[in-house]
Amino acid sequence: MPAPAPPAPPSRWRRLVRRMRPPRRLSFTREGRWVTFLSLAIGVAAINTGNNLLYLILAWLLSFIIASGVLSEVTMRGLGVTRRAPPQVFAGQPFLMEISVENQKAGLASFSIEIEDLLDGRPLDKKCYFLKIPPGRTQRTSYRHTFARRGLYRFDGFRVATRFPFTLFRKSKDVDTASEVLVYPRIVSVTRPPPRPRARGAGPSQRIGRRGEFFGLREWKQGDDRRGIHWRSTARTGRLMVREHEDELERQVTIAVDNALPARVVRAIAAGERLREDAPLADAVERTISTAASLATAYLEAGWAVALSARGTRVPLATGRAHLSRILRELAILPVVADDVTLAEIDPRHDRILCVPGDVTAGGRPPADHVLHC
Repeated sequence: MPAPAPPAPPSRWRRLVRRMRPPRRLSFTREGRWVTFLSLAIGVAAINTGNNLLYLILAWLLSFIIASGVLSEVTMRGLGVTRRAPPQVFAGQPFLMEISVENQKAGLASFSIEIEDLLDGRPLDKKCYFLKIPPGRTQRTSYRHTFARRGLYRFDGFRVATRFPFTLFRKSKDVDTASEVLVYPRIVSVTRPPPRPRARGAGPSQRIGRRGEFFGLREWKQGDDRRGIHWRSTARTGRLMVREHEDELERQVTIAVDNALPARVVRAIAAGERLREDAPLADAVERTISTAASLATAYLEAGWAVALSARGTRVPLATGRAHLSRILRELAILPVVADDVTLAEIDPRHDRILCVPGDVTAGGRPPADHVLHC
């Protein structure tokens, strides 16, 4: 399925619903249903018989219910809730979302607090439980979640709930704390296509390698050739330092992504319709984007300079982890477009890899050294 569209501002109707919602939600637990039923039954019996003992029991039950409401309200007040997502979240991979609760009350602790994250107004299937939050203290915990699809996800806020003190009722309230989480495409195991033959000395190199002019020193990493260790710098810094040299061969690749689908499918996606017969086509585009993200990761980790090209999006050639994050961000929010949007030509000086969705035929595809059908 395609990635969700970027979140739009709340509509007037949705803002009106938020204003009209009750400040608290109250639901009965099993024990609460029994206590309420007994209170009604004893109340009816006390009225019919005029028995003072029944009135005494009724008063005790009602005071029990009132005390439960007052104490639960006190324990829910003065709580500040925040979330912190990890730096990178990938589709199909579990991650930990950190939830922090600060008790802002001066002298009262909060007990038995449940926190649920709200995504598009609905709670996730995960809860965080805090047994006790002392006054003026902050407690932290995390829940594990997995997003099945890439895209930009909007969190509306939190649902704070408690069953304190007698578990008769579950009282909850919604706290508006909006934030967004960008989910990168799924990273899968891929094999890099063999590089095309290239003449030596074709131009200035942008790759660091074993041959060529001396480039500089850096800290040793797993997989580096130990013959390149610079022992004098190692002795001076106390860390293994290796030499870097300019390579004689350029290693540059452009990964092109064909994110086009037939116009009818694009219109159905834009209208929010549920895809049936065309669902395999949309899934093929998602596999294509996932393959492109995996190839970009593999090439950049191997020291190549990578450029990204798609219909409506282009990322210039660069290297490094920051560049990988930029490519993944672009692919995370890459929309599905009609095939009338052109795919830019690929620089023939680079290795050219074109990722296409399955057997989907579309016009405007540039020539490439390798065509991968995903």
